[in-house]
Amino acid sequence: MMKATFLRSPSRARLAAGYCLALSACAPMIATAPSTIEVTQPSVAARPIQILSATTVQLDTGYSRTLPERSVWSRVGRVPQGDVYRPIGTIFTIEGRQVHEAYLVIRDKTLVGSICQGNRIIPRYPPQYL
Repeated sequence: MMKATFLRSPSRARLAAGYCLALSACAPMIATAPSTIEVTQPSVAARPIQILSATTVQLDTGYSRTLPERSVWSRVGRVPQGDVYRPIGTIFTIEGRQVHEAYLVIRDKTLVGSICQGNRIIPRYPPQYL
């Protein structure tokens, strides 16, 4: 019969408890909701938009991302919350427990959220004027 001698030492038990606590304190999951993208056909695509000045977006996970100054975004579709834009020439990511590639959701020059793989919408509270 095998004995679990590792946790018999008080210092090792505290170390194991510390690891468990540290792992549970990792970044939170990103809150998402399902959505359906109505894809824009390339022949119907609108003119790209440009972010004129660097804009920092604070995520509810505690992380932030900066939309670079003069970055160019192409409209790729629509969700009920607004138009979906992907960056041209780069990748935009958001971070929670993992890093996800994301597209912006914009309505009336206001960032209302982002959308990541699996068509999961990430609401932006409060919306941020661009």
